[in-house]
Amino acid sequence: MRSLPRTAMALAISICAIPAAAQPEFLTRGMPYAAFDALPTIDLAVPNGTLRIGFAEGTTALPRQDIIDWIARSARTVSIYFGRFPVRSARVLVVPSEGSGVRGGQAFGYRGAAIRVRLGRSTDRPALEHDWIMVHEMIHLALPNLDDRHNWLSEGMATYVESIARVQAGELTDETIWAAFMRDMPQGLPRADDRGLDHTPTWGRTYWGGAIFCLLVDIEIRKRSDNRYGLQDALRGILALGGTHEQHWPIERIIEVADRAVGQTALADLYEQHRATPVPVDLSALWKGLGIRLVGRTVTFDADAPLARIRESLTRPPSARP
Repeated sequence: MRSLPRTAMALAISICAIPAAAQPEFLTRGMPYAAFDALPTIDLAVPNGTLRIGFAEGTTALPRQDIIDWIARSARTVSIYFGRFPVRSARVLVVPSEGSGVRGGQAFGYRGAAIRVRLGRSTDRPALEHDWIMVHEMIHLALPNLDDRHNWLSEGMATYVESIARVQAGELTDETIWAAFMRDMPQGLPRADDRGLDHTPTWGRTYWGGAIFCLLVDIEIRKRSDNRYGLQDALRGILALGGTHEQHWPIERIIEVADRAVGQTALADLYEQHRATPVPVDLSALWKGLGIRLVGRTVTFDADAPLARIRESLTRPPSARP
């Protein structure tokens, strides 16, 4: 999960404290499967699957139904992007925590798909409506576990796809995500001591370097296929062959399956370029080619730019493509 600044929300709500014993039990380094399985759970139907939702001890300002609705909306967003929810069954653990907003999340798969989120006890409805963390963690369920040195692909994919998926679901606008990409993607560019994505596990290269890579792959697939396919189709191909977070695949298998799904080698070619070499990416030229302009804080689009048609298709669901 990537970390972004949050605005504190002061709420005049009296909230009971969480018993001290509850936090260590549910905030272990790994997913606390045994502790979760001892909780009463609520089953939530999602496209092609079921989520088992459990709440650690503690109170929240919001009623549980609002939290369940947030989880359901996030699952719908992810299902639109992948054509279905990535796994047949997953545990979702909500741990009430200090503060407001979603305080963090993690996805697990070693004993079945699972997500743990820490939810601030004073969180209100607008905070959940604008949350991206649950979608980000659910996207992780759609990619097999990788060796640590390839964590940039897992986190970069979730960072990139999260924004695209939320536009496809009608939660964000194109202008919003391109403004965010223009602001945040420079953090993923290689620095002086960079040794390529497989060998530079910094925060910026892991999350935003991986996101830049995914954007470049998406564009390249579309160039080679006359805009008929994109990264979305490649990732759906992985999922179609059982490539979920409950599996561990070498990166070579992920690349081979993804490329086969779109009938080309864009992913393999770009991985070979970026894995051990700090490839500079001229983001300013990329934005210009895509027809993205930032005037003050406002994003506008140039329909006559060389890659304008590709840019328009990046956020368009496969069913809506010409």
